[in-house]
Amino acid sequence: MTAHSQVVLALDTATPHLTLALRWKDGKVASSREVGRAHAEELPAATRELFAQSGLPFRADLLVIGTGPGSYTGVRVGASYALGLGRVWGAGVRGVPTLEGLVRGDGPQGVSLDARKGNIYGAVYDVSGGAVDSVRHAPQKFSLEEFQALLGPLPHHSDLAPDGLALLKAGLRHGQEHWALAYL
Repeated sequence: MTAHSQVVLALDTATPHLTLALRWKDGKVASSREVGRAHAEELPAATRELFAQSGLPFRADLLVIGTGPGSYTGVRVGASYALGLGRVWGAGVRGVPTLEGLVRGDGPQGVSLDARKGNIYGAVYDVSGGAVDSVRHAPQKFSLEEFQALLGPLPHHSDLAPDGLALLKAGLRHGQEHWALAYL
């Protein structure tokens, strides 16, 4: 089965948003909604709903998961769910930084999430085709001032809901297989 004919499910539970995306040969669909800390309660039904909306059976060939930074508990919820589905379906599981789901458009850009106490988790990426093409500055914790100095005139996207399709594309381009085993 080629990468284009695969059914690919992406999910991110590291932020207060539950972000999902599904891509298959004839289409793609994504959803994101704020759930606070209710990822464990919302994730199974929302995933099944996405498959039903797409008219597909509840099965994917590959899963892509956002690995954070963000809520440790949220990442564990998503990782556990993805690994469980991956095992049942015989599907691969790939992880990519949640920050890669914050990219918008194309070109060089910075993305960040609030890390509290005047700090952020930030990264600087080159983006093409709506997904990270290369990493200028890998995800790390910065003071807001340090990150703004690093960015200079580049666009900056902060505290957005992750884009499930950007996460999915990143996983197809360069995600890490079986990363989640180290988390659990």
